[in-house]
Amino acid sequence: MASAIDNQQIESILKYDDEQRAKYFVKETVANQQIWILKDEHGCVMLTTEDEDCIPVWPNEAFASAWITEEWQDCQTEAISLNKWFSRWSHGLADDELAIVVFPNQDEQGLVFYPEELEDALKDQQKKQTQQGAK
Repeated sequence: MASAIDNQQIESILKYDDEQRAKYFVKETVANQQIWILKDEHGCVMLTTEDEDCIPVWPNEAFASAWITEEWQDCQTEAISLNKWFSRWSHGLADDELAIVVFPNQDEQGLVFYPEELEDALKDQQKKQTQQGAK
């Protein structure tokens, strides 16, 4: 279940650097069991780096919603369950040769992961949380 986040927490987290946001993304995504994307009538939105076409993803709706401005004003947020991400999205993105930009900031900066890298990071975090819960 998604945990509520207040504006002060949002402001604090948005000051994180790319690596800190990526770590926060992995931890929160596993805790909440969902990944957030933006989509429009054509599908999910994309960002382009010098080398990759990327799907931006966020750890919760508040951060994804902040991107619904200007050119993306017609977009909506959508939650994807972690199970669905693992069973469909990771493989589909890899097949389409797309990468993932994790929790980009408003300057469109974020760490880029290949689908298998992100899946591995999320599954590693799942194992950690399971082990901590078993203690």
